[in-house]
Amino acid sequence: MILGRSPLVGKPLFELALARHATVTVCHSRTRDLAAVAREGEVLVAAVGRARLVRGDWIRPGAVVIDVGINRLPSGELAGDVDFEEAQGVASAITPVPGGVGPMTIAMLLQNTVLAATRLAGLDPREFQEQRAR
Repeated sequence: MILGRSPLVGKPLFELALARHATVTVCHSRTRDLAAVAREGEVLVAAVGRARLVRGDWIRPGAVVIDVGINRLPSGELAGDVDFEEAQGVASAITPVPGGVGPMTIAMLLQNTVLAATRLAGLDPREFQEQRAR
């Protein structure tokens, strides 16, 4: 279950999961009865960009919750798209915000930046990686 249809997270994640033969449902903030639809997912990925939108009763007991959202509250505090405190008691596993998928996102962004720079310089990315490994 993917909550979010953005070109940065929702759509690519859908394609990746589908390529691995997963049955995928994609919803968004305007999906009718979003809570009921979300409750169906064994794995719930939240990437809608609304702080604490996903409540504990939206989560199927034992589901794995991956919170991709990062929102700054008026207090300055960072919060995910999932209400962590409520979800923690329902989910079998949940990523925290901050500190969950954010560091992986940054690592992949840096990797892609190096790959793009390598290609722009006319180098073969495989040769560059081999040279780095030495």
